[in-house]
Amino acid sequence: MHNDTIAAVATPPGVGGIAVIRLSGPDALTVALGILSVHTLQPRHATYCSIADIDDGIATYFTAPHSFTGEETVELACHGSLYLQQALLAALIDRGARLAQPGEFTLRAFRNGKLNLSQAEALADLIHATTPQQHSLAVSQLRGAYAHELQQLRQQLLDLTALLELELDFSQEDVEFADRTQLSALIQTLTAQIGDLRQSFRTGNALKHGIPVAIIGRPNAGKSSLLNALLRDDRAIVSPTPGTTRDTIEETFSANGLPFRIIDTAGLRHTDDPIEALGVQRAITSAAQADIILYVHDATCPFSQALDDLQQLRRNGIDLDDKHLLIACNKIDLTPDSAPRTPQLSTLNPQLPTLTPHLLPISAKEGRGIDALLQALSSLNPHLSPSTSHPSHPPLLSNVRHYEALGRVDDALRHAADALADGTPADLVAVDLRDALYHLGTITGEVSSDEILSDIFSRFCIGK
Repeated sequence: MHNDTIAAVATPPGVGGIAVIRLSGPDALTVALGILSVHTLQPRHATYCSIADIDDGIATYFTAPHSFTGEETVELACHGSLYLQQALLAALIDRGARLAQPGEFTLRAFRNGKLNLSQAEALADLIHATTPQQHSLAVSQLRGAYAHELQQLRQQLLDLTALLELELDFSQEDVEFADRTQLSALIQTLTAQIGDLRQSFRTGNALKHGIPVAIIGRPNAGKSSLLNALLRDDRAIVSPTPGTTRDTIEETFSANGLPFRIIDTAGLRHTDDPIEALGVQRAITSAAQADIILYVHDATCPFSQALDDLQQLRRNGIDLDDKHLLIACNKIDLTPDSAPRTPQLSTLNPQLPTLTPHLLPISAKEGRGIDALLQALSSLNPHLSPSTSHPSHPPLLSNVRHYEALGRVDDALRHAADALADGTPADLVAVDLRDALYHLGTITGEVSSDEILSDIFSRFCIGK
């Protein structure tokens, strides 16, 4: 399958100004010329021509290995009619090409050494980026900053393992090529580097998927109205009837260049309705999993309600000290003289002394205070600043597969360190180091299986 010629529409499904059909494989040029009005294509030049006698467009030819896939590649740009896209694709298949599988172009680029596995996954992240931060993070990983650090780790492990295995070749002479003290120090250094990478996962994952923010509060406090105001869209149903929101509503948006994944939840209250009670439980679960808790308080009600709810969250096992807490005092348009008043922090601290939340007056209905709220959200976590994904920033880990693989590397290195401390023979220590090398290699693709590759590339679109 990897030696035939594949074809697919590379642009998004639907009607557009233009569409691009991509061909890759040993017969890409021959197949393409079979439907073009020209007899040859000059490499890396765009040629205007008739395509299959039904459209005029542009054909661009890339010779192997100077293409994205490393193979002979032709890209045909035609008008974006759905009929044209399918007709031209059918014409190419009639002349010997076959329809590409999801992600097969990128898979071929990986197999041909044009990019490693972590870069291929970064390419998928780049395609799906919706904020400047996500784009910068994906570009940094695609250009190899993250892969370079992994390669350095792998090379140090290889050198370490080679020294130990060299001793095995001279076991009868009882020679030590690797100083055990230096080996232990190097393993400790590698463990610290891997620990730093794994520690960056929370930040990288938040940038990739959005910083999780749970909107919680009592029924009719204005949580759904606030969600709509933040999204600038009527995403959630707003009703004066308490308990309208019974399930979580999740959406993403960008504020000051940072991605947020915001979850609207059911109102916090005791209820005998089993469905609403399930919604309340999901609200508590969302609060436990979120990095930021956005508590919405009805400014026309006593602030003691907010204190009671926060105490209840703690009784449900939520460590508020580990969260960023922002309290939005909503409905200031209904307070006397529409005064933008909020309770003093001293009201909160005697009962919850360790908390120092942001207190903001807002009116979700009128849009007052929303900009200040967005500014507060984007400034809560200093580790998620616009500079986080800057090229000069240390590489961030954003892929769950990589996080788990580095966890196995860390386990193997710790076993090796314990073995060295116990005076374990070199061949057994080398087994642990080889185990660490294996798991590190699964990230960049030095070690891979069809199962891993199938799982990764099946998530790509067909034209990529």
